[in-house]
Amino acid sequence: MLNTKLQGLIAAPFTPFDQDGELNLELIPKYYQFLKQNGIKGAFICGSTGEGVSLTRDEKMEVAEAWAAAGKNDIGFKVMTLLGGTCLADCKALARHAAEIGLYGVSFTAPSYFKPSNVSVLAEMCAEIAAEVPEMPFYYYHIPVLTGVNVNMIDLLKAVDGKIPNFAGVKYTHEDFMDFLSCMSFKNNKYDMLWGRDENMLSALVLGSRGAVGSTFNYLSPLYIQLIEAFEQNDLKTAAALQQQSIDFIRLLGKYGGIATGKAYMKLIGLDCGEFRLPVKNMDAVAFKHFKAEVENLDFQTFKSKDFLATDSHR
Repeated sequence: MLNTKLQGLIAAPFTPFDQDGELNLELIPKYYQFLKQNGIKGAFICGSTGEGVSLTRDEKMEVAEAWAAAGKNDIGFKVMTLLGGTCLADCKALARHAAEIGLYGVSFTAPSYFKPSNVSVLAEMCAEIAAEVPEMPFYYYHIPVLTGVNVNMIDLLKAVDGKIPNFAGVKYTHEDFMDFLSCMSFKNNKYDMLWGRDENMLSALVLGSRGAVGSTFNYLSPLYIQLIEAFEQNDLKTAAALQQQSIDFIRLLGKYGGIATGKAYMKLIGLDCGEFRLPVKNMDAVAFKHFKAEVENLDFQTFKSKDFLATDSHR
């Protein structure tokens, strides 16, 4: 299990909240089925998209338990949770909890307040947490745009190699293709490198990536599945056109306020995950009306993920 290379699309789910901003765990079983039916191979929960930094430790445990229960005995659907990064003790406790409830793996990202001074310190933190769950795959989550910790991942792999037996790989959410390829090539492709920039997936595929974690996979999985198929058939013209389509949808995230726009997309496919917690700003009703019109102009109906459960219930 520790040497498994994940393949296909792994969604970064939104944490569902009710109208009062509290956890809406009842939605997660349907969310799991929705992802499965749209060709998604796993879930990376409580990450950036999942607002892990805005959840309490208890809430993270509740979310993890709900996903573990939803995907129980489904070995084809891998669920891993982001432990956090700021408090080492909390990360260790959450890792042990993830093992107890049967999640596939855990992930850790660099602290964003007291930052590690160098790659050796970061590797030491990884080692302490990974040692709590020696039988689980442990991934580092590289997202320097949010953590402010921009060390080369090839240096981290060199620092942990042979020292952390369950270090499985890196969720790579950055644009440094030179570093990414070096990581892919290290020790004959020893580590699992999961691509994390949806808008650059085609470039990562060219370098050899076969697994990706993304937020837009929640509502645009057919688009990315078609993109991968076109690439595998060496139809680069079609693959590039589909990547551009992905970019067009992603540009609307920035135009309408950023990460919270993802939950607006989810409302359009019939899976209402509520709103983002502060300090993230959500769009108002007027903005949502304009957003919806722009989305439809991009032929969203062709590329969107389908809610097959809703379709079946209306037959």
